[in-house]
Amino acid sequence: MKKILAGLALLLMLGMVINGCTSAAKEQTVDSQPIKSVTAITEVFGDGQKVSAVVLEYDKAVDTSKLKTADFAVEGKNVTKVYANTAAAKASQGVNGQYVIVELSTAITPDTMTNGNGAGRGNSTGNEPRNAAQESSHNANRPQGGGGPQLGSAATDSAESTPLTVNVTQSGDIATEDGQTYKADPRVMTNSKNINLVVEDFKQLVYTDPNYNNEKLMYNLYVPKNYDPSKKYPLVLFMHDAGVVSNNPVKTLTQGLGAVIWAFPSEQAKNECFVVAPQYTSVIADDNSETTEQMDITVNLIKELTKQYSIDTNRIYNTGQSMGGMTSIAMDIKYPDMFAASLLVACQWDAGKVAPMAKDNLWIIVSEGDNKAKPGMDAITEALKARGAVVSKATWSAEADASELTSNVNAMLAEGGNINYTVFRNGSHRYTWQYAYTIAGVREWLFKQVKQ
Repeated sequence: MKKILAGLALLLMLGMVINGCTSAAKEQTVDSQPIKSVTAITEVFGDGQKVSAVVLEYDKAVDTSKLKTADFAVEGKNVTKVYANTAAAKASQGVNGQYVIVELSTAITPDTMTNGNGAGRGNSTGNEPRNAAQESSHNANRPQGGGGPQLGSAATDSAESTPLTVNVTQSGDIATEDGQTYKADPRVMTNSKNINLVVEDFKQLVYTDPNYNNEKLMYNLYVPKNYDPSKKYPLVLFMHDAGVVSNNPVKTLTQGLGAVIWAFPSEQAKNECFVVAPQYTSVIADDNSETTEQMDITVNLIKELTKQYSIDTNRIYNTGQSMGGMTSIAMDIKYPDMFAASLLVACQWDAGKVAPMAKDNLWIIVSEGDNKAKPGMDAITEALKARGAVVSKATWSAEADASELTSNVNAMLAEGGNINYTVFRNGSHRYTWQYAYTIAGVREWLFKQVKQ
């Protein structure tokens, strides 16, 4: 009997030990929901606003050294880098922290010659959609002189922005700094918050012009973060294409780089400036080389801003793509003393009207496959040369690396022309502005121009 009791006691003790070991093991695996929030970080690229990273906030610090790209899956996206951080922000190197940053591929999908209008992409994969109705009306491959958007054609979309969303899954085990493990979880999580880099640094405002029956113009304004009224600042005016005509005031900011590139922290560190990006609700320039009153109202807006802020009126620049570039040309003709220089992207105008621009500082960029802008600008530059302009022209690869593009810029500037004419090899209409604003040397050239 004693042997039986001793055996039972031994079994009971072994059970307690095994039980204790099992309990200890379970304590290292957290079965509760440790993710407190999911945030999408968006950035704007040549082909529009995209989710560039997903931030998962955990309830305790995560060991960054144990993280792998395979630990997370994001629907419709390629995960390129995963690391922890102490803040909900991208970083060059990870550190242990409560935030796990899942970086995503943001490679541009170039518009080709056979897809000149670049159909908009929806936001189900974290990309900014374009105005499909306006886009389809603007066939870039029709002959010059008609067939584009109708002057005054109004937007019919909503004024509300739809935040970009992504779906993310924790597909691997995650180790915390204190040695616990958060097991892989098949649940799909969607971000509930967004951080819209640079875009959120702009103010959305409305200008009322007393000279045009109090007609209104929506616009986005970037004011330098360290604005000092005792200093003078240059101003860049960007005007969008017809595909972005919209009732949504920030559409011009999210469509591509034309507006926001000047407000990037890296750019402001080199050239502090104001940025103005109107949001047009109707087509303001057409292929018959005509504009609406919105062009003049935009000029009046700039004049008003020079009264409100310390802006250097000798360093006001205009730039635009397609409809916006056409409007830039119209401004240069009608207001010859307004701008120090113009960056004209994927646009054209009646070559018989451009004589007043012969002495202007211009940088023109078109693509070989743009059957409107390319022949249109060929005709314009010939007309300007006949009026005494010095034109430097070259064909570049838009997708060349930065060093090659810098060499191209330097070679063109060495020719000493007041008009620089760059043609992108191949490409299409929208392809032009997917890359035009990425060329650092062209942006630097703009800021060096001063109105005489």
